[in-house]
Amino acid sequence: MTTVLIVDDQALQRLGFSMLLEQHPDLTVVGEATHGAEAVRMTAELRPDVVLMDVRMPGMDGIEATRRIVESGGRSRVLVLTTFDLDEYAYAALRAGASGFLLKDALPDELTAGIRAVASGDAVIAPGLTRKLIDAFSAHLPGTTPAQDRQLTALTTREREVLTAIATGWSNAEIADRFSLAESTVKSHVSHILAKIGARDRVQAVIFAYDMGLVRPA
Repeated sequence: MTTVLIVDDQALQRLGFSMLLEQHPDLTVVGEATHGAEAVRMTAELRPDVVLMDVRMPGMDGIEATRRIVESGGRSRVLVLTTFDLDEYAYAALRAGASGFLLKDALPDELTAGIRAVASGDAVIAPGLTRKLIDAFSAHLPGTTPAQDRQLTALTTREREVLTAIATGWSNAEIADRFSLAESTVKSHVSHILAKIGARDRVQAVIFAYDMGLVRPA
């Protein structure tokens, strides 16, 4: 059973999400929050698998709430929902530690699949959309830190190649085919990469790769 906390300041939006999730026996809504501060408090109390987070809300917004939830070190992962005209907010949420985001007009099956993916530790952003975000806001990327330099140095040559492929948008199967590796070996490389660079998931790995200059905007 995957537990979900719904965070949105619009009552009808919360109701719609709740009704959708209740149709799936493996998904259950454990609570609803109307703003970021309430989301942070309820996440600490309920420890949901996934926090379905709106971005723009009165008071504490979804970006700051995401940052606080992630920094708390709890088990909950954040899936941000946004609209086409809020790409910059979504990008900021990813840098705050969200495990991915979906557009609010996503199909029901896309939303439920995204929740399951995030709950399992994966990311749910389509590669093309990830690149679009990072390409659009790459000018705002900060310089590298000594800690990041050490993390990059800790990667083997093969791990750097796999990280670059991830940032380019390749799936595990595509990486396996490109480097003539078993897909299980690629998954092992990905796990080692995430551990060495301190990333929660592939989304954070992509951001790290861009920060370090392994991939440049097209």
